Amino acid sequence: MPRTPSNLKQSAGSIINVSSTFGHKAAEVLSHYAASKAALEHMTRCWALELARDGIRVNAVAAGPTDTEFLSQRMKLSTEQVESVKASERARIPLGRRGLPADVAGWIVTLASPEAAWVTGQVFTVDGGLSVS
Repeated sequence: MPRTPSNLKQSAGSIINVSSTFGHKAAEVLSHYAASKAALEHMTRCWALELARDGIRVNAVAAGPTDTEFLSQRMKLSTEQVESVKASERARIPLGRRGLPADVAGWIVTLASPEAAWVTGQVFTVDGGLSVS
């Protein structure tokens, strides 16, 4: 069982992990990334059971492709490569667009709020429908 910081227990706090659509949807060339996100999603459910007795809720948000500078800055893709990846993703996402950071952040804030006081052990997929396509 994870060691829980006392201030998290005292506040009956909430843990929100950030996963990915690819934690539960297979994709080529993403095996290592997808496996790490699948493990995070399972850990979310296990921690929800382990920490519930302390009043701590544990959930996750599984984000789909989101417009950030990740592709250019972290993956070092060229402008042309970035645009190609984005176009390919938009074509596969039923709502026809990549997410915005606010699309994901809103769910994180909601899960941390008192309005979600009876929600634990859940993985919320926020991906424009990609996971069901």
